[in-house]
Amino acid sequence: MLRIPQDLGRLGYGAASLGNLFHELTDAEATAVVDSAWSGGVRYFDTAPHYGLGLSERRLGAALARYPREGYLLSTKVGRLLEPTPANAGSLDDQGFVVPAAYRRVWDPSPAGVHRSLRESMARLGTDRIDIAYLHDPDEYDLAGGIATGMPALAEAKEAGLVRAIGIGSKSVRALAAAVRTGLCDLIMVAGRLTLLDDSGAELTALCEDHGVGIVNVGVFNSGALAAAEPGPQLNFEYAPITPDRLAELTRVHRVCDRFGVRVADAALQYSLRLPAVVNVTVGASTPAQFRRSLEGMSAAIDPALWPELARAARGGATLDLA
Repeated sequence: MLRIPQDLGRLGYGAASLGNLFHELTDAEATAVVDSAWSGGVRYFDTAPHYGLGLSERRLGAALARYPREGYLLSTKVGRLLEPTPANAGSLDDQGFVVPAAYRRVWDPSPAGVHRSLRESMARLGTDRIDIAYLHDPDEYDLAGGIATGMPALAEAKEAGLVRAIGIGSKSVRALAAAVRTGLCDLIMVAGRLTLLDDSGAELTALCEDHGVGIVNVGVFNSGALAAAEPGPQLNFEYAPITPDRLAELTRVHRVCDRFGVRVADAALQYSLRLPAVVNVTVGASTPAQFRRSLEGMSAAIDPALWPELARAARGGATLDLA
């Protein structure tokens, strides 16, 4: 049985950037980021076929091939198959990854689709097993149908020994909660809904505790808004320009953190680890320096009195009082 809290560690590396998210990396640069995570003690790595149309999986697999396979945990996602589109190879992907559009994404959470997705991911990763598989974003095509089909399909894959643990990865609280209620999840990957600026996923913590499900928290910087040294209108939130209301909230967060002598990015990293059921925070990085900053942030000293002050500074929502 997968010992989730012990095996994942507090910090993981999310490899979307290795798929050329928003800008290109060389293979050497991609390898250097993975090496920085490994040297920092990280032993949990997450990817997906969606990230760079398979490029992230290939690069992550190549980088990790130099380390003992039994020494780390690897997760990927199912639900999006990659179908070749050679006629479009001269164009760029239109979903944020700077890669040729030589494949198209096809939604398929069926048992056949899930098994095919896992086999193809293993081939790209160069591994004979996946430790954790998440159903990826069923809310983007058919929330109820995707979960009703995809979660049992993942359970079959787990029973067959293709994966050790299963769950769902999404930014939709509704989808995440529905998947937990199936009773089939070992883990859920919550994207951007348990953060200092968006705690709309607060209900998931008690639900997961009740079902014995662990939470891997991702998107803790909300598209960079919480990683910046200072608040400003040039920042993004949820992959779009930050709104005046969110900027005002972010400014209040900075003021509170300044009073406590804490970097906002460090508070953003550590915030959710105080929540019930959260077993890991996984972050991305496109340079070793970026990842080292996250490593440092996870070990930064933070006065526990900061958390209730931040709760009071937050605007609206089901603010979690972590006093």
